[in-house]
Amino acid sequence: MIKTQAQVQQQISAVLQDARDDQEDKDNRVFKAMANPDRRRMLDLLRDSRRTTGEICLNFPSLNRCTVMQHLGVLHKAGLIIGRKDGRCRWHYLDVSPIQRIHQRWIKDYAMPASEFLMKLKNELEA
Repeated sequence: MIKTQAQVQQQISAVLQDARDDQEDKDNRVFKAMANPDRRRMLDLLRDSRRTTGEICLNFPSLNRCTVMQHLGVLHKAGLIIGRKDGRCRWHYLDVSPIQRIHQRWIKDYAMPASEFLMKLKNELEA
């Protein structure tokens, strides 16, 4: 069966739309995960070094282990952390790539006008 150019373009458009929708779903999971202050604190904790689930629990005495594990699950689903099992321990590592993707997509372009304005203001004040 020979496809027309219009059919091929339609298939390409559908594939590209699926990719955009998939990326939007990933971004939504990252924003949801980072919306909670306890999860942001967990990310800060993992920024310094890898931690076991038990070590993370010790840093959140107001949360029970089940709640900490639920938060870790949300972070994992968002791709913000990677978990590795080693014997009886589960080690958690920070994965910064989703945050970098959010920065490239959302923050960088919006910050540019402000930084350009500040540079212009600095140059005018120094002149």
